[in-house]
Amino acid sequence: MEQKTHTTEDGKAVIILTPTGRLDITTAWQFRLKLQECISRVSSHVVVNLSQVNFIDSSGLTSLVAGMRDADKVKGSFRICNVHPEAKLVFEVTMMDSVFEIFETEEEALAGLPRGLAG
Repeated sequence: MEQKTHTTEDGKAVIILTPTGRLDITTAWQFRLKLQECISRVSSHVVVNLSQVNFIDSSGLTSLVAGMRDADKVKGSFRICNVHPEAKLVFEVTMMDSVFEIFETEEEALAGLPRGLAG
């Protein structure tokens, strides 16, 4: 899993996580721990780039929901971008595409971040 930090124009750190392969019952818990660690130690603003995830199941979705809740608790932001076409279907069927802020590109996800938030 790749992790980068982007700094916004107003100096806020944003974590960009790019998991790879499958986000399923065997990998979701590791991803969940990584999200928790990043939100509590690095920044409350997270962008998850799903371009390298070709399969996601309910446990993968659960880890994303948990990350979104963690970010919300600390007044942060949680965005998803570059959803692989295979994974996009799962978001649509479960109606999770209406729960998350989903962007086409990483640039769009970063550009839309609210200014002046703590983090």
